[in-house]
Amino acid sequence: AGEGDISFSLKPQLQQWPVQLTLAPVKAPYFQDADLLITADCVPFAYPDYHPKLLKGKKVVIGCPKLDDLNAYVEKLTAIVQSNNIKSITVAFMEVPCCNGIVYAAEQAAQASGKNLKVNKIRITIDGKKEII
Repeated sequence: AGEGDISFSLKPQLQQWPVQLTLAPVKAPYFQDADLLITADCVPFAYPDYHPKLLKGKKVVIGCPKLDDLNAYVEKLTAIVQSNNIKSITVAFMEVPCCNGIVYAAEQAAQASGKNLKVNKIRITIDGKKEII
């Protein structure tokens, strides 16, 4: 087998577009009755099972809390949660310190929305392991 050949294929689990938080609409049909997955940009690269183990069955928004405006994230996420019937919120983030911002944004948005939603936290280690917090 040549380089790049793989003997199996994973089925992509992405169900909507766009995924970038900055580009995602506040109100969209795909957010209705959705399990929302807020993902730090690096997670899908570090966690090989991202599609089948994290993304499957969820609607996703992604972003980098170090490169982008965290207050804008809080505002946008709050608006998404307030404007749609979100069933659950999960935030997937890397173990590196700069990623804590996306957890903060998810928690602030859940609280500011006025809805009683717990934020499920999944930390991904640099070597690709999943830790439920």
